[in-house]
Amino acid sequence: MATIFILNGPNLNRLGRRQPELYGTQSLDDIAAMLGERAAALGLALDIRQSNHEGHLIDWLHEAEDAGAKAVILNAGGYAHTSVALRDAVTSIATPVISVHLTDPASREKFRHSDHVAEVAALTVKGAGAAGYLTALDAAARL
Repeated sequence: MATIFILNGPNLNRLGRRQPELYGTQSLDDIAAMLGERAAALGLALDIRQSNHEGHLIDWLHEAEDAGAKAVILNAGGYAHTSVALRDAVTSIATPVISVHLTDPASREKFRHSDHVAEVAALTVKGAGAAGYLTALDAAARL
């Protein structure tokens, strides 16, 4: 069974409580449950992780390739706008990476308009809230 890594960056452990007017009321556990149901229907296994530490995300991207993952869905959070190291990690692996943003960064603060991860991702899903993860999973299944 093919595995998709779902990697979540800083502050995503606060979903459901952090600015629900922007990010919605679903927690990361709610999103994981939603993804688990869809993955089962698609015949995919998931490896879902969250860290507030940039180095963990980089290590997990490397691990995804080493483990033969079919794809990575990455919500890099604020690191998407600041981390050249995370961008470099995405380009260092052959495993396709799909970037997810719950909101549309282009409609937010100017500092969010630059997206180092989206520049090198196979696909970017933005502005769809938690449902964006499902769109990304469907796309990953088609790879």
